Amino acid sequence: MIKTLLRLGHALVATLALGAGGAWAMVDGITGPTFNLTAKADYITAGDGGSLLAWGYAADDKGPFPGVMQYPGPTLIVNQGETVTVNLRNTLPMPVSMVFPGQSGVTASGGSPGLLTQEAAAPVAPDTVSGTVTYTFTASQPGTYHYHSGTRPDLQVEMGLVGAIIVRPAGFNEATNRTAYGHPGSAYDHEYLFLLTEMDATVHDQVAFNVLTGQDPSAGVDSSKFAPVYWFINGRAAPDTMFADHAPWLRTQPYGSMPRMHPGEKLLMRMIGGGRDLHPFHHHGNNTWTIARDGRLLESAAGTGPDLAVSDFTLKVVPGSTYDAIFEWTGKGLGWDIYGTTALNPHGDCVSGDINGDGFNDTTKEWCADHDKPLPVILPNQQDLTFGGHWSGSPYLGVFGALPPGQGGLNPNAGYFHMWHSHTEKEIANNDIFPGGMMTMVIIEPPGVPIP
Repeated sequence: MIKTLLRLGHALVATLALGAGGAWAMVDGITGPTFNLTAKADYITAGDGGSLLAWGYAADDKGPFPGVMQYPGPTLIVNQGETVTVNLRNTLPMPVSMVFPGQSGVTASGGSPGLLTQEAAAPVAPDTVSGTVTYTFTASQPGTYHYHSGTRPDLQVEMGLVGAIIVRPAGFNEATNRTAYGHPGSAYDHEYLFLLTEMDATVHDQVAFNVLTGQDPSAGVDSSKFAPVYWFINGRAAPDTMFADHAPWLRTQPYGSMPRMHPGEKLLMRMIGGGRDLHPFHHHGNNTWTIARDGRLLESAAGTGPDLAVSDFTLKVVPGSTYDAIFEWTGKGLGWDIYGTTALNPHGDCVSGDINGDGFNDTTKEWCADHDKPLPVILPNQQDLTFGGHWSGSPYLGVFGALPPGQGGLNPNAGYFHMWHSHTEKEIANNDIFPGGMMTMVIIEPPGVPIP
């Protein structure tokens, strides 16, 4: 557990150190509309330092590590109306394929017919890569989707053959018109992907043994005895979820999942149930508004926007389903000024900056009714406190206070941290080692701190 906590601290510092850059966060992925993918085997790292044989899709010519298998597969980002082409090759010891839930008119050519779709056959010695299967479809509806193998999905999705698809709406512009579904009710400032999966280490060990001994990879694998011991967000288990994207020591797991935002901003959560278990994903700090499900806006009639949105504090992510939800945090109604008193942290009179009259300062997003109100409790003396690495010495956003020598240091911007995690408690462990698993943090950053 000590090693896990140290790794957690290093993860946060590394992520925040890489944080300087753009003004908003966008989901990492590769853009189309043509994608060349290869199904490959490699190893992934669990949060406890263990490794697992995994199968995944590699982007042959795009992304941070071209040609490297990744878990989950590359996030495919396309525009509404585009004809998407996916060319799939195979280096695995059994046929593989791809299916695209939520997409209509999918066609496939090459390979051989499978149960659900055309399959890329296993390579035949001395070849190392099979022939190519080509899938095409028109991305007619914006939203969040996923793809996965349609060949023995009970085994191959467990092994890692799954990934995300994001379809940008017509008229999307990342600088001036960031919406998930083209309607102003789906507008956001930052977006993050949360693809939730799980793994049964026994299956991976069995497949590794079968491949090593030249057997059918599925020999001895009984899907009815599925018992996961690892739980992932974007292919990483905590504390690795909180490392930045493209960490070189996680080449097969390039996507991080630690969201960051400023007070008053809208954060779009793109949620995907990529495994076979339901995962109740709990987000501390505020409820979310679920505005879409399975790539369809929750609206009562076309053009009305998400008027059927649902507010909740836990997103019940069902296997095979996708969700788009908006999270906001302002500190409104806390009863104290999140930026501290004027004497401690001068930040204007608030009201003069409330141009639109909604009760918030337009620049700092401070709730003016609480301006200059101190924290309504007296903090204990330092000798009576236990110091966490993320404590800035002050309860106020962006403000540092006195800390004993050697304490703190993991919160360089004096932000607020809220834990986001599975509410199935066993899923926030790595093979029974806590903390870990399906867990991350959202950081509320002070105004002016850049978020890439």
